This record gives sequence, C-alpha cells and structure tokens, in this order.
Amino acid sequence: MHPETIKDLLHSIQDGTLSIDDGLRQLKQLPYQDLGCAQVDHHRELRQGMPEVIFGQGKTVEQITAIMTAMSAKGSNVLVTRLDQDKSGQILTSFPAARYHAEARCLTLEHKPVEPSGKGTILVLSAGTSDIPVAAEAVVTAGFLGNRVEQIFDVGVAGIHRLLARSDQLAAASVIIVVAGMEGALPSVVGGLVDKPVIAVPTSVGYGASFGGIAALLGMLNSCAAGVTVVNIDNGFGAACAASMINRV
Repeated sequence: MHPETIKDLLHSIQDGTLSIDDGLRQLKQLPYQDLGCAQVDHHRELRQGMPEVIFGQGKTVEQITAIMTAMSAKGSNVLVTRLDQDKSGQILTSFPAARYHAEARCLTLEHKPVEPSGKGTILVLSAGTSDIPVAAEAVVTAGFLGNRVEQIFDVGVAGIHRLLARSDQLAAASVIIVVAGMEGALPSVVGGLVDKPVIAVPTSVGYGASFGGIAALLGMLNSCAAGVTVVNIDNGFGAACAASMINRV
C-alpha cells in the first residue's frame, strides 16, 4: 500500500468521513495477504519505498493473475519480471491496461502515475547487444521506481572508442549500471572513468569458458576500479533497485 494511500485513509478518519472500524478493515491485511499460492506483501512500499515485485519465471498465469489482482485492489502499481511472451499474452487479456516490455521480459501495470523519486539520472550501459535483455530489465525497473533513466547499448571493450565518445553522459549520471558478459571487463573501465557509484551486472552471455556468467562475475568481483559493486548473474532487477535507493539519497 502506497504511503499516500495510508495518509489519505488517516485523514479520512480524522475528518470523520471514514469510521475507525472501516479504516481498520482497510488496514487489516497489512502487512500481508494470504492467497494460498503467495503471501502478498502490501506493506513493502510503506517499509522500503518500493512495492513488491512479481518474479514471473516459474509461476503459472493463474498465480501471477491472482497476485496482480490482489495488488491492484490496493491501488499498487505492478511490475512482473522474467515473463515470457506466451504468458504475457494471456495476462494481458485480464489486464488490458498493462504493458509488456518484450526486450526486458517485463510487464508493468500502472494504476497511478509513477512519482519521481530519484534526484539524478540512472545510466544503464550494456557491453554488447546480447546483454540487452538484462540491461533492459534494469531500465524498466529503474523507471518503474520513479527514476530518470538513460541507456547506452553495445559499448563494450572490443571497441572502447564507442564508450569514450559518450563521456558527457557518463559524467552527468548519478549512478551507472554496467551490464556485461564474456570476461566482464566493462565495469572496471567505467569505474576508472567516473566519480560515482558503478553497479556491475554480469550476464550469462559468452562461450564455454564463461561458465554461464561465472567468469564475468569473478572478473567484476576482482575489479581494480574503486567504487564498483556487483550483483548476481543476470540480475538487472536487483541492480536497478540498488541504483534507485542510491539515487534517492
């Protein structure tokens, strides 16, 4: 439940347009609602400043729809990550106002305009075109959380001049998310060029010796550039959440 919704409810009780009992009924499902298949955390936005997000991979259409219905009943905006095209088509029949972001494999449903909460710009870089799905997940998530977001794709170290040509954008950003597979070198390069937090996202893109992203992960963890932090393999969502928290400070 959004903090502004709680404030409106309390004001209604205060001015007498809503009884205490009716207010209590609206609040009684905090902090969570038991759907059987899920325990929906309506309290999370009040606690953390961002609503619960639905991880679509492994969930059935019916489960996702039930969670979205419960969140929608509270007026919460909805983000579903790791959602494939087939499932999204079925969900859109129940929620025609939702939008599927195919590149990011995400679905969003806005019941209220996203309130700007970031103080600066989050810049998302991808090393290669094959890293775009993870980078796009970060872009969609960061925007959903109320941030200004810019993106630059395919600026990896194989052609470093492509990155250096965007130095003005790098300098203007408040937080930079760098998504890379293969050997995962790009975050170290970016970290050596800027004076702001760099969040590195290793991807599972690469040939056999990349070990499904482990090579990139270890390379990023061993970065010699100061100020580089690392999230899990393919975790564009987690990087965007961390960047959003930093961008509010």
